[in-house]
Amino acid sequence: MIVDPRRVIVHKSIKSQDGMVVYRMSRDQRVQDNWALLFAQQLADQMETSLLVVFTLMPHYPNANQRHFDFLIKGLQQIEKALIEKNIPFVLLADDQPMKLFEQYIKKHGVTTVVSDFDPLRHKQQWIESTNQIDNIAHYEVDAHNIVPCHFVSQKVEFGAYTLRQKINRLLPEFLTEFPKLHAQETKHTIGIFPINWDEIKTLLSSSENISPINWLQPGEEAAHIMLHQFIETQLPFFNIHRNHPEMNGQSNLSPYLHFGHISAHRVALETLKQPISDSRDAFLEELIIRKELADNFCFYNSKYDKVEGFPAWVKKDMELHRQDVRTYLYKLDELEAGITHDDLWNAAQHELVTRGKMHGYMRMYWAKKILEWTSSVEEALQWTIYLNDKYSLDGRDPNGYVGIAWSIGGVHDRAWFPRPIFGKVRYMSYSGCKSKFDIKRYIQNNTLE
Repeated sequence: MIVDPRRVIVHKSIKSQDGMVVYRMSRDQRVQDNWALLFAQQLADQMETSLLVVFTLMPHYPNANQRHFDFLIKGLQQIEKALIEKNIPFVLLADDQPMKLFEQYIKKHGVTTVVSDFDPLRHKQQWIESTNQIDNIAHYEVDAHNIVPCHFVSQKVEFGAYTLRQKINRLLPEFLTEFPKLHAQETKHTIGIFPINWDEIKTLLSSSENISPINWLQPGEEAAHIMLHQFIETQLPFFNIHRNHPEMNGQSNLSPYLHFGHISAHRVALETLKQPISDSRDAFLEELIIRKELADNFCFYNSKYDKVEGFPAWVKKDMELHRQDVRTYLYKLDELEAGITHDDLWNAAQHELVTRGKMHGYMRMYWAKKILEWTSSVEEALQWTIYLNDKYSLDGRDPNGYVGIAWSIGGVHDRAWFPRPIFGKVRYMSYSGCKSKFDIKRYIQNNTLE
């Protein structure tokens, strides 16, 4: 067995050996180091049939715009080329009812086996359920995103990083293994390999909100691996010192690639573990493995991951106690979006998000907490923070984003602190606190509105 069966959720299994195997690529948009694709090829080999990769594109995907579509399309174009080299057809189906079109497609071509990659978000799990409703097919879901599969490592919402950490660390030696190679396909296809008309696809996306694509980061597998090795060589040795200094370029910049699946966290961990043991290596692996997989755990087992109802009980109680607290500043959404508040540090963070499509992790905490402080309710703060993050950030619409915001505003995975107005016992962050920790003047200068 090439792929560990513990990575696989068997939704429907049938004994038919007829028809093709389709890997419905979604979250993990890569050809290398992809357990879902490898499992699909494994099934095709066992059945002595053909493998086909299908991507369903929603032209009006929730909260996505030209910035996100530009990054996505350029990555998919590279996937098409890499799959053709492996003699594996790649089909792109574009429709705002993707699963309806997908069902029509697999019935038309006599597909009997579907492999989906794992995604804990609500609408992606609905896609899984829609696939389960298709008659006469087998359906398997493979966690190709987490190193230790989310559904296997825990069967409940974990209280915090310290409870999940011990479970992951116990299983990590079993799962953090080298990937087998995807081989070139030799079986004859029931359909041919036809080039995708990318110009036509792009016209379908032209009506989306026009947020400028970013140009400082190149999409795709190759660029992701280059970024990884640059980080390991130049920044990893200083990661533990620089990671909480937003004015420095101390982060990996891998989060957009991880979000779109252009690189596997599994591969990142393998390459990182080749480096000498250090506090910086350990700190990076903590973020890459424990914190990232904790976010998937929360979203998978808590259906209210982006709602106030998903917050801990002590936070919801505090919300009511402090609902009428006086706010010194109240801003409208368009004022926040334009970055025109009284706080020059917050404005700089918002400008970084709007112009770069990414915000430093430390500043994202401060940014979210200030939105809580400057809005009329926790519900409004949560809604607006998610809206701004999903709209402008390349790694928005992601479990890490939802859980990071829930931590900042709703105390998720955190403990209760000393009570204060508006925040209750949710952890507070201040301008003066940031000033004592890093060079805020330099950060502001780096991200000044033009």
